[in-house]
Amino acid sequence: MSGNLADFGGNRPQNYDSGLGPIIFAGYAADIAQRIASHAPSRVLETASGTGIVTRALRDALPARTELTATDLNVDMLEVARTKFRSNEQVAFQPADATALPFPDASFDAVICQFGVMLFADKDKSYREVRRVLAPGGRYMFSVWDAHRYNPFGRIAHEVIGSFFPADPPKFCELPFSYNLIDPIKESLIAAGLDGIEISVVRQHRSVVDFSSFARGLVFGSRVFDQIHQLGSVEPTQIQEAVATAMRQEFGGEPGVMSIQAIVFDAQKT
Repeated sequence: MSGNLADFGGNRPQNYDSGLGPIIFAGYAADIAQRIASHAPSRVLETASGTGIVTRALRDALPARTELTATDLNVDMLEVARTKFRSNEQVAFQPADATALPFPDASFDAVICQFGVMLFADKDKSYREVRRVLAPGGRYMFSVWDAHRYNPFGRIAHEVIGSFFPADPPKFCELPFSYNLIDPIKESLIAAGLDGIEISVVRQHRSVVDFSSFARGLVFGSRVFDQIHQLGSVEPTQIQEAVATAMRQEFGGEPGVMSIQAIVFDAQKT
C-alpha cells in the first residue's frame, strides 16, 4: 500500500478521528452501513478501517449475531478503533494489508471499504483479493472521494499548504481526490471478476462550527504532516491557521456550511 501507511502513528490517529471524523467521514459511514445492512450479510469484512468510524456504524446497523471483522495496515489506528466498542460487542480487529488479505477464500458475505481504495498502491490486486475472500453472491461496497471541484475542503487544503512551499508543494492532499473516474474503476472491477455493478454519487452538506479544529485534522491528522515536517521551515500550526482562515472565507465564517461529494460502488461476486 502507498505512502507507508503502516507508519501513520503518533497523535495523527486521534487528530484524524476527532478533527475529520465527525465532519467528513461519519455521514458517509452511516450511509454505507445502511446500504450493506439492507442485504443482511452474516459475515462482514472491513478493509482500511482506520479509527473505526465505519466499523462503529456497521456494528450499530447490523444484527448483533453478524460477524464483523475490521482490518487496517496501521496498528495505531486500530487501537483508537477498539476504544469505540464494549468488550461484549462482536467485532474482531486485525492488522491486514487490503492487497494481501490473510483470510481463506469465500470467508465473507460482504466487504466494505470507505475512502481507502484511493490510497492502495495496487488497486487491481485489492479488487482481486476482495473477490477471492467473498462468498458467491457476496457484495463489495466501497467509496472514493469525487474530484476537488466537488470537495472544496480538499482543494483549499491542497492550495493553502502548497502556497507555503511553492518550489516543492506537498502532494498528499491531491491523492485522496485523484481516483474518481467512474468508467476506469468499473472496468477494473469487471477485470477482477466482479459484476452487477451499481454506482451512486452521494452529495452531502456539513455544518462546521470550528474551522481551526477541522484544519488541525487536515494538517495533523493526515500524511501531509510528514511532508510538511520533511520540508521544514514552516510551523504546522501556522499552516493550520492559514487553512482555517481560507475555509472561513470560502464557507462564510462559523458555523459555515460546505458541500462534500463521494462515489459509492456496489459490486457482486456471482
